[in-house]
Amino acid sequence: MQSNDARMLTHTAVPTAAVGALAVAVAAVLAGGKGAIGAAVGTLVVVVFMGIGVLVLQRTARSLPQLFQAMGLMLYTAQLLLLLVFVALFKDTTLFDPKAFAAALVTATLVWIAAQARAHMKAKILYVEPGSSDAKKPHAAGTVA
Repeated sequence: MQSNDARMLTHTAVPTAAVGALAVAVAAVLAGGKGAIGAAVGTLVVVVFMGIGVLVLQRTARSLPQLFQAMGLMLYTAQLLLLLVFVALFKDTTLFDPKAFAAALVTATLVWIAAQARAHMKAKILYVEPGSSDAKKPHAAGTVA
C-alpha cells in the first residue's frame, strides 16, 4: 500500500468510526442496548465494505490503470446496492434495532463518501511523473543547450 493510499484510507476511516461511535451513543440513549448494537453493526458494515472497496481500487490502479475510473464507478454503485440489500435483509431482525442499524449505515456511508472526497481534494497526487534528467527539459529559443 502506497503512503498516499494509506493516508487517504486513514482520513476516511477515522471520521467514519467517530461518527459511528456517536451513532452508537445516540442509539443507546434512544433505543437501548439493541439500538447500540444495531448502530455498531451498521458502522462496521460500512467500514468493512468501503475499506475493501479502497483495496480493490488500489489493486486495479496498479494492474489495470486504464480501467481505474470505470472500476471506481462500478464499485461504488455495487457497494451502495449491497448496503441497500443489507438494510432490506435486516429490516425485520430481532438481534438489534433495525432503525438504528439503517440510520447508522446511511450516516456512516455519507460520512465515508464525504471524507473520501475531502481527502482526495486535499491530497497532493502527481498526475505527471517528474523527469529525472535535465536533457528532457525544453530550452528557451535562442539559447544553447
